[in-house]
Amino acid sequence: MASSRPRLKLRYLLLAVNLTVLWLPLLGLEALRLYDSALVRQTESELIAQAAFVAASYRAALTRLAPQAIADPGYGVPLAEPWRELYNREPRWRPRPARLDLAEEPVYPAPPETMPPIAPPDPYAEAVGQELQALLQDAQVITLAGIAVTDAQGAVVATTGPSRGRSLAAFDEVRRALTGEPVSRLRQRIPDSSPPAIDSISRGTLLRVFVAAPILQDQRIVAAVLLWRTPISLSQVLHGKRYHLLLAAALLLGTVALMAGFTSLTVVRPLQALVRQAQRATAGEKGVVAPLAHPVTQEMADLSQAVTTMARHLEQRADYIRSFAAQVSHEFKTPLAAIRGAVELLRDHLDTMTTTERDRFLDHLDQDAARLDRLVRRLLDLARADVMPATPTARAEVAAVIEHLAARYQAAEFKVVVGEPAIAASVAMPEDVLESILSNLLDNARQHGGDTATITVACPAPRTGIAATLIIEVSDNGPGISAANAARVFEPFFTTARAQGGTGLGLAVVRSLVNAHRGAIELVDSAAGTRVRISLPLVTADRSPQNDG
Repeated sequence: MASSRPRLKLRYLLLAVNLTVLWLPLLGLEALRLYDSALVRQTESELIAQAAFVAASYRAALTRLAPQAIADPGYGVPLAEPWRELYNREPRWRPRPARLDLAEEPVYPAPPETMPPIAPPDPYAEAVGQELQALLQDAQVITLAGIAVTDAQGAVVATTGPSRGRSLAAFDEVRRALTGEPVSRLRQRIPDSSPPAIDSISRGTLLRVFVAAPILQDQRIVAAVLLWRTPISLSQVLHGKRYHLLLAAALLLGTVALMAGFTSLTVVRPLQALVRQAQRATAGEKGVVAPLAHPVTQEMADLSQAVTTMARHLEQRADYIRSFAAQVSHEFKTPLAAIRGAVELLRDHLDTMTTTERDRFLDHLDQDAARLDRLVRRLLDLARADVMPATPTARAEVAAVIEHLAARYQAAEFKVVVGEPAIAASVAMPEDVLESILSNLLDNARQHGGDTATITVACPAPRTGIAATLIIEVSDNGPGISAANAARVFEPFFTTARAQGGTGLGLAVVRSLVNAHRGAIELVDSAAGTRVRISLPLVTADRSPQNDG
């Protein structure tokens, strides 16, 4: 009985799968924070470029305002050893790529407070800072980046903020830049106001990118520049591209819907057609299961063909079972009715019957019981033959089986002649099965009045693409089979020798055994008597080619 629990329809499942596949890249981007990292690196690249322009402006102003400082070889701070080697190796080109990555880079605490300078600022640096001060503030209007320029000791000489005259020597990025090392770092941002609107120029990200770079003059550190900026948030980027994203989402969803609809047409609709055919067949209609006219895919065509073949076999099996049940009922009714009648007569007239009459009724009971016993045994043989699996590894030596049968029937005063020449060949079935097949044919010949049977074995030359077969023919000298009965000889319960104890199941058993082992059986026209031909798969022994030398 089918469960009443609601189940998801296949078309909705396909739609859900397609939508899941669509969202997986977006979920991956969020999980790995790839786009956020790209925004951070974009901000870092902008700050690196601005730092380069500030450093170039500082050098130009220093050369113009303090040429004596440029001429002094002791002015500034020497580069640390590893950075001196780098600048000597690449004296002209020193590209600085953006490297910050949210997935790998640690986020440091907010920057420390500035402190008073340890010593007065360098007068040359202070003169340059006074000239750059207005330049930095004008640039901030466009770049929105904070900028601070320090002398070689970390004292701020120009800035966009209120820290001019203070010292950034405690700031790790500045301290490292004053050794010659360019530094990029992420730090926490502590907002001092409520989150800005999504379309505001202010950025609500809780991170801030810091970039510090040394300002060099003839490979000596004369100053450092520090820049900081909050990167744009992903929500602000998406808001700026909202119309394009909505159009892309509509196109993607439309594509997913079309793909789900196409898959539904190519998979769901053929499956529904197969389900309807199966339901009609279950309701009792015959011949309704047929291959689909438009299966679309090869797998669906194969499934439709397999279901059609299975339904055809089931219909044939059901018809066979109905017919067989009716025939079994008919065959059992006659002896059972005779037994019941004899028992009633014996019960009612046992005391008045003569000994001869009583013996006659008992003989009838014995004969009917024997007939029922033969029917039961034949039915068991037929049932086993119908479900017997093929045994391709089994081998039966045909000549040995025929020789054994000929000797056995000769002792029972039934002559079996083996045709010459005898062929040493094997067939793919157990020996007891082959013996059962030939025994049934010989018993059938003897039961129908023959006293001699001839068995001939032939092996026709195999044709290309067709497996080799062995032909076994069994013929007898009996009265033969009429044309009217020839078409029915292999039907269960059909017999013309019922009076001689025939059950009509012998040839049906033979046909089932032959079919189970991929063979064929047929009745062949004969000038006298009956001739049956059996074709069985031949098993040939491997022989190595003979050496002519």
